[in-house]
Formats: sequence, structure tokens, C-alpha cells
Amino acid sequence: MSGLLRALLLGVVLAMPVMAVAEAPAILLAEVYRDQIDVTRYLVSEKLDGVRAIWDGERLRFRSGRDIKAPDWFIAGLPKGPLDGELWLGRGRFEALSGIVRREQPDDAEWRSVRYMIFELPGAQGSFRERAAAISQLVRQANVRWLQEIEQFDVVDRASLQKRLTSIVQGGGEGLMLHRADAAYETGRSDTLLKLKPWNDAEAVVIGHLPGKGKYAGMLGALLVRSADGREFSLGTGFTNEQRRNPPAIGSEVTYRYRDLTTRGLPRFASFMRLRGE
Repeated sequence: MSGLLRALLLGVVLAMPVMAVAEAPAILLAEVYRDQIDVTRYLVSEKLDGVRAIWDGERLRFRSGRDIKAPDWFIAGLPKGPLDGELWLGRGRFEALSGIVRREQPDDAEWRSVRYMIFELPGAQGSFRERAAAISQLVRQANVRWLQEIEQFDVVDRASLQKRLTSIVQGGGEGLMLHRADAAYETGRSDTLLKLKPWNDAEAVVIGHLPGKGKYAGMLGALLVRSADGREFSLGTGFTNEQRRNPPAIGSEVTYRYRDLTTRGLPRFASFMRLRGE
């Protein structure tokens, strides 16, 4: 390549607009509950099957940092201070919710059913118990039906915790979250916040499509996936017929659930849950 052509190409590249990359906000991420935990030190709430949403006083964003295209009236009803919570339609309605909140053009009628369920005040002072009380006050002051708090409650022992878990799961809920009551606000993955579910879940990248047989002939039989630690395995259950006809693309990330790990470190009874978006 001549020096002149190289210079011309470089000039074109330098003249091209730079696409802004969304910066993921720093948030608190949960560890998995362990039986040796002193549950009396934690406030407990239902684990909602929603979409994490972070409000900084001006913008509502996914955990990836990308803006959520909510209607103007929805945004106008939110307080000026930072909030962290879940956009939620109700138990068992994640797929419908995901479709609503990821549209580039929000549908007012659909958003009327969405609630913003708050469980944290980013950067606020005091213990989590104090912040939970402040959340209740903020929700009351905002006085809009789509802004709600996630109820926090105490448990006296592990038996009480398991009883509450059973009740929520039988009612169609996903599980419980435990947040240490005396904890200052922090970000990153920490045992300050714990998740407790009858099943574990994790993410993996799709690396192949395995063909179906019998009633699934001509459709997806299983996804071949690779976990973050490099282990490869297949997911053959948990799909709707529509998902088998149009499976997650190779290279996409999916969430799966599993009971426990085998001696080889592979998930036991792994089942597809959803395509991971944000």
C-alpha cells in the first residue's frame, strides 16, 4: 500500500464518528446463600424475576449501562435521588416484561403494568435497615403507583427462612434475597447480599445447536454451551416450541438453572431459563 493511500485511509478512519459505549454502573451483586450464615443479621425479601434498573436521578439504565426507553410520564414520577431496583410485571412474567422494557419505542399501554420495585439507595449513608426505611418514605412521597418498595422482613432462624422460601416458591415466586441489616452501602459482589433459591443459576455462551429428534425433528434439540470456566455441556430442556424453532444465536449468552455440580464440576439437571439481555 502506498504512503498516500495509507494516509488517505487513516484520514477516513480518524474522521469517522466515535460510537459512545455505555458504561455499566457500579452496583451490588449477590453471592449464594450458605447454611452457616447467621440469618438474624439479615433483612429478607422476595427475589423478583424482573429486570435490574438503576436510576441516577436523570437516566434509567440497565445494569449494562444502556438507557431504558421508558415513557416520559414513567420517568417524571421518579424521585431526583439515585435508586436501584427491578422493573417487574409479576411472578412468572419475565418474558413479557423483557419484551416491553427493551423496545426502542416504549408502548404506553404496556408500561402501565410495569412497576419499579426499589431495594437500594445507591450511595446513601447509614445501615441497610436505615436505607430500607428511607426507601419506604421516598415511595410514599413520590405517590405514583409504578414506584414501590420491596418488602423487607426479619427472620428468627433458618427454619423460619426455609418456611418463607417454601411459601414464596409455591406461590410462583423465584426465591429470597438476604441483605445484611447493618451493612453500609457498597458495590461489587459481596456476601452483604445473598440469594436463596431452590435451584442455582448461572450464565453460559452458546457455541452450537444440536438438532432435535422425534417430535423436535427440524427444530433445536439442545444448545451446546460453554461456561465462564471453560466447561462445555448441553442444555436440552426448558425451551418453548418457539425457542426451539428460533434458538438463541451462537455467541449469545443464556441463563440456565441447575440443581448442583457433578464431581467433574458440570451442572446437574441443567435447564435453559432465558436469553440474557442486559
